[in-house]
Amino acid sequence: MLFDPDNKIIKLCVEGMDQEGLGNGEEAYRLFLEAWKDASDDLEKFLAAHYVARHQRSFIDKLQWDKIALNFAMKIDDENVRASYPSLYLNIAKGYEELHDNENALKNYQLGLSFTGFLMDDSYGRMIKSGIMAGIEREIGTQNPHDL
Repeated sequence: MLFDPDNKIIKLCVEGMDQEGLGNGEEAYRLFLEAWKDASDDLEKFLAAHYVARHQRSFIDKLQWDKIALNFAMKIDDENVRASYPSLYLNIAKGYEELHDNENALKNYQLGLSFTGFLMDDSYGRMIKSGIMAGIEREIGTQNPHDL
């Protein structure tokens, strides 16, 4: 597995998640930005960008950070990272949906769906797939998403 618990960037992200859990959003964001600044490889940049995205105040900024996270994730040849693609595409699709760019929203929901085979069949995997399917249904109306 690529996720080394002793890695400085992973430690910063875990600390940031802890701060999120305590309701300290500004401190969490500071830690995620520090992780981004110190990230030195694709995995570290992917992780840091993913968490920085969560703290953006505008849909455009969040979408940009989600795209950055996906771009770095796609450079990593690891099944554990590929399992994050559906979630990343879901986030990107939601960003486009918020910006009323239905064409790009649908495209990214469909891309997310194409990678759901990497998800585990657990509550998280089912939640992500459900979010993707709901997004597709919103974007294409009453058509069956399996017919795409």
